[in-house]
Amino acid sequence: MVLEDKMIANGEPEEEEEEEEEEEMVDPLETVREKCEQTEHCVHTRERLEACETRVGSRSETTEDCTEELFDFLHARDHCVSADVRCQGLLFLNELFKMIFYTCSALFVFCRWPTRFSDY
Repeated sequence: MVLEDKMIANGEPEEEEEEEEEEEMVDPLETVREKCEQTEHCVHTRERLEACETRVGSRSETTEDCTEELFDFLHARDHCVSADVRCQGLLFLNELFKMIFYTCSALFVFCRWPTRFSDY
């Protein structure tokens, strides 16, 4: 800080550090969860959870909690997420196998050419 004060007192210009604005990372899991929360089953279980929270919140003394409704909602959402992730994983594996197949096919053809030409 003392060095900065001396630089300003001496009339030297301050160097401004430009902060690089980093693009905010988006968690793909959160994106899939948001999509799954819009499905019919998740909407239904969320409505049950919200109704329970409203009911419990309106009472001053109650032993009821909304644990069951919360677990039902989380289970429905996670079931949807796991199905989506499995589907994406299968699509990735499909593309990977295609790349491996085409690479192996190209190598096979490339390696077979000299023997074919030598047959003539």
